[in-house]
Amino acid sequence: MESVELAFGGTSGIVVLLAYGGLMLAVGLITFLRNRNIHESLDEYYLGGRGLGVMVLFFTFFATQYSGNTVVGYPPTAYRIGYQYLVSVPFFIMIIAVYLFFAPRLYAMGRRFSLLTPVDWIDIRFKSKAVTILAATLMLYALGNYLLEQFVAIGQGVSGLTGGTIPYQVGVVFFIVIMVAYSWLGGMRSVAYTDTIQGIALLFGVFMLLIGSLIYFGGPSAAAEVMRSEAPEKLGAPDAGGIANWFSLLAIVGIGAAVYPHAVQRIFSARSEATLKRSFIRMAYMPFITAGVVFLVGIIGIAAFPGLTTGESEQLVGRIANALALEHPVFYWAMILLFGGVIAAIVSTADSVLLTFSSIVSNDLYGRYVDPQADEHRKILIGKLVGLVAVVVLVILAWYPPSTLYQIFVLKFELLIQAAPALMLGLYWTRLNTRAVFIGMLAGTLLASAMTFSGLRPFGVFSGLWGLLLNTAVCVIGSLLFGVSRAERKHAETVIGEY
Repeated sequence: MESVELAFGGTSGIVVLLAYGGLMLAVGLITFLRNRNIHESLDEYYLGGRGLGVMVLFFTFFATQYSGNTVVGYPPTAYRIGYQYLVSVPFFIMIIAVYLFFAPRLYAMGRRFSLLTPVDWIDIRFKSKAVTILAATLMLYALGNYLLEQFVAIGQGVSGLTGGTIPYQVGVVFFIVIMVAYSWLGGMRSVAYTDTIQGIALLFGVFMLLIGSLIYFGGPSAAAEVMRSEAPEKLGAPDAGGIANWFSLLAIVGIGAAVYPHAVQRIFSARSEATLKRSFIRMAYMPFITAGVVFLVGIIGIAAFPGLTTGESEQLVGRIANALALEHPVFYWAMILLFGGVIAAIVSTADSVLLTFSSIVSNDLYGRYVDPQADEHRKILIGKLVGLVAVVVLVILAWYPPSTLYQIFVLKFELLIQAAPALMLGLYWTRLNTRAVFIGMLAGTLLASAMTFSGLRPFGVFSGLWGLLLNTAVCVIGSLLFGVSRAERKHAETVIGEY
């Protein structure tokens, strides 16, 4: 950090922090005052009354999908890998493709059965305590992992974009307190409205970052000259192993991000199926506008700051923003807005994850198995308190981050995608055997975990995909071999047969 000039030092950074925090708190307070009964209804608190319109739904999908990892973590990865990281653009397209495969049908199920979480759907479809608890555990693990990622990104974003004036730990604690406060006040409505503000700020910020980088650092052509002389491998096409890694990454991100529990909850929050589809149409353009832009920023950074170590490159966005702020007053103020936009993107993902984490605890575990007679107000309260405990534990872990953002990002998908066969195949196949689903999910989880801990990646394919392959094979072959009982078949036809 010694080489970073303090363009945002002192008053400017602190003013942005306070202004952004105050705005988010105001949104939460206004939402609470306008919906006083929000804490009495699970639908109101966790799904915004199932009434989100096209633009709010689009921006809450956008702000959730393009998180702090996208803005803070992707440029450093492009910096280290070079043009091979162009794969970061199409894997966002894959997410939309997977959504379109199952989201409209799951939305119909959500309306029919008043589903609150993806675990709700799995429980109604299979009527198995073992399957439900295992799926909930996998999703809670992934959500906790994702929260940790966002907390690390908050600290790195604040520290980098203020040139170290605001310490990493201070940034983490400040924004977590703000996030918890407005999420508790307004639930999903508060989260969705702040996501809209955050999504607009993010779009403006990253485009100004790209424009400034093109003007002052020479663009991709200057970066190509640096790579040609110092790191020619960053210009080359991937080898066979690299191509396998590309397809592996496309599959694990496309499936994993589409079955994020907090993303699935947004499917249930849509006002109508038409609203959901129109939001997805808008989302189809965003990989080029967002992931493509931050990829270019990472490539340009190779010329702007050559020779950074892995640890130093994690602060790349902050270094570029600080350098641009020193060049011209317009970019000084633009980078201050970028500072707000980057932190906004991070917090917008964290608030969604925390809300969904709480909903799975309160509805799927506490409300279903611990105290089925509890009223909705009590369920919401339990979800909040358990979520708060999880936040405290994760803040302790984030205090000294265990890994780079990219490594944390990949890790969470290894186990989350093991819930995909139950979630997706269960929507279409009435002969899916419940026992085969449980054994497949458990076997895939154990294989993916063992391969991850041992570092095994045959053919460059992520361990989670090997687990998913075993998982799906057990589900399909087990169902074909053993079939389903007459009662299971009748239940499945009752649930999905009309669709």
